[in-house]
Amino acid sequence: MRIEETTIPGAFLIEPDHISDDRGAFYESMRSDELERATGITFQPRQINYSVSRRHTLRGIHSVSIPPGQAKFVTCVRGVLRDILVDLRVGSPTFGRHQVNELDAASGRSVYVPEGVGHGFLALTDDSCICYVVSSTYVPGTQIDINPLDPDLDLPWDCAGTPLISEKDAKAPKLSEALAAGTLSDFDAA
Repeated sequence: MRIEETTIPGAFLIEPDHISDDRGAFYESMRSDELERATGITFQPRQINYSVSRRHTLRGIHSVSIPPGQAKFVTCVRGVLRDILVDLRVGSPTFGRHQVNELDAASGRSVYVPEGVGHGFLALTDDSCICYVVSSTYVPGTQIDINPLDPDLDLPWDCAGTPLISEKDAKAPKLSEALAAGTLSDFDAA
């Protein structure tokens, strides 16, 4: 398993080692002991979520306020996704910057998303399924949503045509509006 930090501090890309034979392949997708050894981060899963999407579905940018905070270990278990992280932590050296990764079921590549960092994805295939292993259970009213089409963020979704987007995401505030409203978490709190 290879674990390397992305351009966003505290966010990591995880590449599993595959063992293949005539039957197919086996790999370890997530090992909390390996993550802790490589990063110093203790990650204890509290909830597992799945999201299934049609091609061109755009979901995000989502985070959770601190407290309670929520780190995520994100894996594409079917299909292919363009996965984007946005640093929403006020005071972070990379505040407002993004990291793009392609996640697909065949590679088993995963992303560790630290508390305070926003996450979103574009489904590149029909019936794409993403798995979120998260560090806290759902708490109503703590979700932070940023419009994934915020022109100031200019995220490289590269969607052929108009993406399918929820009304909630389409009406979410721009990053500058969320910052002005004081809804974002502080880098030191994360």
